[in-house]
Amino acid sequence: MADTATVRVRLPREIWVLVVAAFVVAIGFGIVAPALPAFARSFDVGYAAASAVISLFAGFRLAFAPVSGRLVVRFGELRVYAIGLVIAALSVGATAFAQSYWQLLVFRGLGGIGSTMFTVAAISLLVRLAPAEARGRASGMWATGFLLGSIAGPLAGGGLIALSLRAPFLVYAVALLVAVAISVPLLRGRTGAADSTEEGAPVTFGLAFRHPTYRAALAASFANGWTVFGVRVALVPLFVVEVLRHSETWAGLALAVFAAGNTVTLLWSGRIADRSGRKPPVLAGLVVSALATGALGLIEVPWVFLALSLVAGIGSGLVNPPMTAAVADVIGGRARGGTVLAGFQMAADVGAIIGPIAAGALAQVAGFGWAFASTGLVSVVALLFWLRAPETLPKADRCDPTTETLAGERAVGTE
Repeated sequence: MADTATVRVRLPREIWVLVVAAFVVAIGFGIVAPALPAFARSFDVGYAAASAVISLFAGFRLAFAPVSGRLVVRFGELRVYAIGLVIAALSVGATAFAQSYWQLLVFRGLGGIGSTMFTVAAISLLVRLAPAEARGRASGMWATGFLLGSIAGPLAGGGLIALSLRAPFLVYAVALLVAVAISVPLLRGRTGAADSTEEGAPVTFGLAFRHPTYRAALAASFANGWTVFGVRVALVPLFVVEVLRHSETWAGLALAVFAAGNTVTLLWSGRIADRSGRKPPVLAGLVVSALATGALGLIEVPWVFLALSLVAGIGSGLVNPPMTAAVADVIGGRARGGTVLAGFQMAADVGAIIGPIAAGALAQVAGFGWAFASTGLVSVVALLFWLRAPETLPKADRCDPTTETLAGERAVGTE
């Protein structure tokens, strides 16, 4: 465990630039989210076809993630970051002018490519720019920016829909272009060791996969995608309406309570990760998430369900910043790890795709209790990986030659 007297390190200005850009991207995504299904339906297609627009975006993100990682390694984070934002802006702007359902599919799919380019490059920049002893806080700030944007976005989007179904897409396109115009000049020339001759060799996915902490991070990322981005969104509203016999308003409240628990925990868990190590908050978060999520399907009292949703959000908030910081530790601050970060992102995307399908099928056959219990079990599996993973928080006085990062830096445990 790292020294608990670690001096608080000030985050570089560029971290705040990335946080603000993440907020803009997330709020824009939230603005178009309520409009997208209705816009698809305006082309006289069924519910399945309207949902396919959303699935296609996720599918393009997943498929293009490895390519994004290789682009980061070859061309650098800032170029891929800027191009990704521009592609996303052009895609969403073109979506506003789509004249057919098939045009909508194409434009939205291309947006998935820009989205994954931006995400992989932004996380890679975060890894480079954040001091090793502040990676947890930096990851927490970045995640908080995304979360707050995703909460605020739908509120703004609902008002824009009243004007026109196409208006949210135009507003989002402009916001993305503004984010490019502001963030890229502030980041240019200040992207860390990537621009120096001291840059380490690129860290490949295969090399990172040999590290037990990276394998644990993949497992936790998969569990996070399955639970937070998949089952929570897909099954919680159904459970509230069909089992608890409450309205969709209550379902939205349950999701909002989860997000509130997540928000208040992210920054705190990042600080713990930088002071006491990456493992303690991850282990605690996985335990809390497994227990709270697994018990959701057994609850019949609405207020208790809301309370458990809050606890589940706290569990998720405990996991995310230290998990991302641990991946950054494995890569090291001087090496490009685009493919490593792409694999980390893909694990969450795969979980988000498989989770709702598997848990939904189980709910159909055996009931919601088993569906939520199986979701909690996924977090338990990730917990088993983390129990065997070494601590990766750099420690200034550690001199063991086996404690090397994959980039050749000191103070990260490996096998």
